[in-house]
Amino acid sequence: MKNFFGSIFINRTKLREAGIDYPIKVEYYKIIEEEEKIKQNKLIYGIQVIKTEYKDKIGVEQNKMEHITNDEKEIDNILGLIKENEVTPICLEDVITEIKNIQALAKYKKLSYNT
Repeated sequence: MKNFFGSIFINRTKLREAGIDYPIKVEYYKIIEEEEKIKQNKLIYGIQVIKTEYKDKIGVEQNKMEHITNDEKEIDNILGLIKENEVTPICLEDVITEIKNIQALAKYKKLSYNT
């Protein structure tokens, strides 16, 4: 199942600076893995990002990452972060990997400070 989280139009100033003179819309979706709920009795969340370019012909690009977390608050935080920073489909996997690495490092540091 896929739930709409939000959408943005990329900032026109940024687009012009990049030499792009047409609007670009990016949509963000929270993916809920129904099969995993049935198998493991817990929800697993992922993210889908869809970019639409409105030039002579409408162009659509999309990417998704599944099995990111089983914590809905965490997936909502990640979605908020990627939406705020205008993450596009091409960058999704790298950004999610970086976020997960930072989370793991923060958890490790917290554990090492407590011992």
